[in-house]
Amino acid sequence: MPRNLRRLVPIGLLLALAWLINGPLGVLDLSAEQRAAAQGVETHQASADLPDGPGVEIARRACLSCHEADLIVSQRLSRAGWVREVEKMVRWGAVIADSEKDPLVDYFTAQFAPRRVAAAPPPSGTTPSAGEAIFEQRCLSCHEADLTRQQRLSRAGWVREVEKMVRWGAVVPEAERDPLIDYLSRSFAPAR
Repeated sequence: MPRNLRRLVPIGLLLALAWLINGPLGVLDLSAEQRAAAQGVETHQASADLPDGPGVEIARRACLSCHEADLIVSQRLSRAGWVREVEKMVRWGAVIADSEKDPLVDYFTAQFAPRRVAAAPPPSGTTPSAGEAIFEQRCLSCHEADLTRQQRLSRAGWVREVEKMVRWGAVVPEAERDPLIDYLSRSFAPAR
């Protein structure tokens, strides 16, 4: 057998096996956990980082195989936000059966819903303290501060980030966006 062909045979066998497991014909009817094991995805059966509750085992298996728990814990999303997040992760390759989606979203919604912040009149003016007050009121109701600290974005990057959060349901009135972006770009700029 030619040398080049000998290299391709094992690759072809692996591709055929992957196709049988995940292929369009669904030849093998495997559970989500069995598919994860077949794909070599390590699952975490125990983690003190996620609070217990119905659906936590799905989250540990499906989510902690790629993410640390703090990424999940730091997000505070509505039910609709968690539905979008789970669907996005499935599109990106998370192994979650259709029957597991609702229990997973229910778990996330119960454990990591947006914090309720008493409505306060929006700060006026564009002083640095106004931007910080907007950040504390609008952003910290859903996220921990460390999630923001980890990002070091230019002003244009913060504009995109704030607009994305508004599209995802954050309530940031137009009049508050510039002071917020000024504060974020001053306080969390790229390291020089």
